Amino acid sequence: MTISSMTGFARADASANGLSWTWEARSVNGRGLDVRLRMPPGYEALEIPARDAVAKRLARGNVSLSLSIEKQQTNGAIRLNEQVLAEVIKAAERVSALSGASQPDAAQFLMIKGVLEAADQTQEDAAARAARERAMIQTLEAALDKLGEARRAEGARLESVINEQISQIDQLAESVRGSPSRTPVAIKTRLKDAIGRLIDATSALDDDRLYQEAVLIATRADVEEELQRLSAHVASARDILNERGAVGRKLDFLAQEFNREANTLCSKANAVDVTRLGLQLKTVIDQFREQVQNVE
Repeated sequence: MTISSMTGFARADASANGLSWTWEARSVNGRGLDVRLRMPPGYEALEIPARDAVAKRLARGNVSLSLSIEKQQTNGAIRLNEQVLAEVIKAAERVSALSGASQPDAAQFLMIKGVLEAADQTQEDAAARAARERAMIQTLEAALDKLGEARRAEGARLESVINEQISQIDQLAESVRGSPSRTPVAIKTRLKDAIGRLIDATSALDDDRLYQEAVLIATRADVEEELQRLSAHVASARDILNERGAVGRKLDFLAQEFNREANTLCSKANAVDVTRLGLQLKTVIDQFREQVQNVE
């Protein structure tokens, strides 16, 4: 199964009843799922269903949702708001009665805000508003579906890179395992040299102490256990990539385990070629960890 990245962008738009709207959805890396919304005033009712829509589709990432709304051009028709006009006339009559001033003429009444309004500027009832909000959430869901597709497409690219890095880790570990410095003859030579230096440094060491020192030197130089664990981690990484769902946290933990074994291997290395391979191993593991930071 293809893994998903946490990076992506998508947008979707729609229109109805004189309004057009656009949702934009962006996501970047995050430890968990963090959703941030930016909407015009008056659309707060969309926040909970918008968060629910994200949670149903995404497991991790910092997700930013933006809603923009634009009123569509009308045919220019206007209508007289008789209720507002009646209130204005009533107020004008009262002012005239109290002050003795003459009342405004019809043209002046029409200049008062709210007396004339666009023909489509009617009061929206609750049912119509609920229908529009449902349509807006459907548009958001379409944008989130596109965002999921973008994240999976980026995840496919990431999976190819990560698989290649896992193969490099496996190959480098095998190179260490096959190093000439790990042959019995080479190990025996290094032990003889180390013991020779101990004898030259002090004459107080008896045979038992020399044997203990030789065992200690051999144990410190043995990296077979680290190589076995690296091989086990390689197998685990490949299994994780075949799992369903969000696997980024598992891969991130595995990167730490890879790094721990590489550090131990480098600290035990007593040959130039093993040290060189260990440093290459650490470089690839660092690259592996950088990539898995992007995995959902």
